[in-house]
Amino acid sequence: MTQQIAPDQIAIDPELTPGARNAIELCLRLQPHERATIITDEATREIAAALRAEVDRVGSNCSLFTLEHHARRPLKFMPEIILEDLATSQVSIFAAQSQPGELGARREMTAVVDHHAIRHGHMVNINRQIMIEGMRADFQAIDELSQRLVERARKAKRISCKTPHGTDFEGEFSPKLKWLKTSGIITKAKWGNLPGGEIFTSPMNSNGTFVVDGVVGDYLCSKYGDLEPNPLTIEVEDNRIVDLRCENKELLEEFRAYTSTDENSNRVGEFAVGTNTACTHVIGHILQDEKIPAVHIAFGHPYAKHTGANWASKTHIDCVGRDFDIWFDGEQVMRAGKFLV
Repeated sequence: MTQQIAPDQIAIDPELTPGARNAIELCLRLQPHERATIITDEATREIAAALRAEVDRVGSNCSLFTLEHHARRPLKFMPEIILEDLATSQVSIFAAQSQPGELGARREMTAVVDHHAIRHGHMVNINRQIMIEGMRADFQAIDELSQRLVERARKAKRISCKTPHGTDFEGEFSPKLKWLKTSGIITKAKWGNLPGGEIFTSPMNSNGTFVVDGVVGDYLCSKYGDLEPNPLTIEVEDNRIVDLRCENKELLEEFRAYTSTDENSNRVGEFAVGTNTACTHVIGHILQDEKIPAVHIAFGHPYAKHTGANWASKTHIDCVGRDFDIWFDGEQVMRAGKFLV
């Protein structure tokens, strides 16, 4: 039986409403004749209730599932009842907290999303602060900025970036590998994270030093938060990690283990530029921090279905820094974290 969280069962914080309305009406553009599936967990019930209230306001049918009611966490698989319901919807949202080892279950969900061309908002680890900050962005303006930037990126053979903190990194790009725009305006062509605001591809090659003085992704983010006091320095040669340095030895070893999971876990799978100008500071949370205007890279899974990369990995971990200067084929497009385009 589908578990429903009705708005009248939970007192919704009115501060959540603008972000929830942005998600349903602007980002996902839910229509009254469409149906929606919302997947949540116990920890995220209040945000799910705010989202559900906005679906009801539009007048659409909606199923809402709470993960703990259908499977034990951490999930080894996405419950079949959820996948079956998802396949009947035009719009879906995953608003829940991640746990170690659950990436495979989420991929089962996004495989259904891809197969049925569902407009899907991915809100992994969403919290109240992100609903009030990043989710209140003017996503139409971010979409226009992202479009200008992605058009330039698609022509670029090299993108280089530097920071005052030691990053000196360059990606090389191939026209065979596609750049994607996930600006927060979600279409059936490609599901996206919410809050949105980035352009990304899988680089043909990359080299240099990348100083992670923002955050790292997946479940390590909630454990270690903002890395500014103890940055992680990553040396990359020919798209592979060749050296790691960090004063926090526990983080160093966990990151090393994560990026050693399979043969491509230490390979740069994503090169991205954040474009959400409402994200002005690191909050220690990857979902929002990777949208900060800056370069971020990720090791592992290259989103091959969308980028055209010809390899795979079971893992994917984002790495975010601060205060970037960025050049597309030698032309500067960002100075000290501010766009020049």
